[in-house]
Amino acid sequence: MRNFLFIAIFLISISVYAVIHYSINNHHNNRVLRVGVECDYPPNNWEEERPTDSNVPLANKEGFYAEGYDIQIAKIVAKSIGAELEIKKLAWDDLIPALNRNEIDVIFSGMLDTAERRKLIDFTETYEETMTEYGVFVHKNGKWADAKNLTDFAGARFIAQKDTNLDSAINQLQGAVHLPPVDTVSNVFDTIVKNEADGTVVDIQFMNSYKKTYPELKGLKFPKDNGFVLNHSGICAGVRKNDTKLLNEINNVLKKIPLHERQKIMDISILKSEG
Repeated sequence: MRNFLFIAIFLISISVYAVIHYSINNHHNNRVLRVGVECDYPPNNWEEERPTDSNVPLANKEGFYAEGYDIQIAKIVAKSIGAELEIKKLAWDDLIPALNRNEIDVIFSGMLDTAERRKLIDFTETYEETMTEYGVFVHKNGKWADAKNLTDFAGARFIAQKDTNLDSAINQLQGAVHLPPVDTVSNVFDTIVKNEADGTVVDIQFMNSYKKTYPELKGLKFPKDNGFVLNHSGICAGVRKNDTKLLNEINNVLKKIPLHERQKIMDISILKSEG
C-alpha cells in the first residue's frame, strides 16, 4: 500500500512538473514584435474604429485598429519570424525616441531612410520604393492654383508635418513663407482648409487620395527637370542601433516579398484609405 501511494505521489509530482515546465517554456517562446506606427499617414497607415479581417488592434488605444500598407507589411514580417504582432500608435516625433527607450522593437510608419535619421537608428532595406517626385497641394480657387514652377510661390504660406522631408522640401519653393510645422498630416490639411496656410508639399503617389479627401484643394506637379530635388531612398523599417538580429530577420523577410505583391498591397491600401 505504501509503495502504491509513493508511486502515485511520484507520478502526480512528475505530471505537475511537466505542466509547469511546459507553461514556462511556452510563455518564454511567445515572442512579441512591438511595432510603432503613427496611424495618420494614409495609405501607409491610419486608424479605424471597427475591426476588419485585415486591420490590427492598437495595443495602447482600446477600441481602435491600425490599417494600411505599413501594417500589412508588418503582419507579414511578424508571421514569418514567428512573433505575435503588437501595434502601438505613437506621435511621429516620438517614434524614434520610443524605439530607443525600448518601448517598441521596430518602426513601420512610412519612414524614409535619411542620413540624419541614421545617426539615431538603423534601417532595413526598403519595403516601399517611393516616387522620385514631390508635388504641392494648394487651394483650388486660390492665387497659386495655376503655378507651373517652384519659383511661382512667392508669398505663399506653406506648411508640412514636422521632422519630415516634406517639410524640408518647402525651402525649395523660392519666396514661399515656411510656416512652423505641425504634428500630423491631418493637421497640415486642416490648416490649409481653414485658410491659415496656402499649401503643402506631398508625395505625388498620394495625390488622388488627397483629392478625394480634400476636394477644395488642387494638386500640382512639376516638370522633372524643374521640380523638387530629393536626396532620400525608399521607405524602410527602423530598428535600434546594433540590433543586427532583428535587422537581418526583417531583411530576410522583405527580400522574399516580390515587387508585384508589394504593389498589390499598396493598391489595396490606397483603395481602403479612400473609403
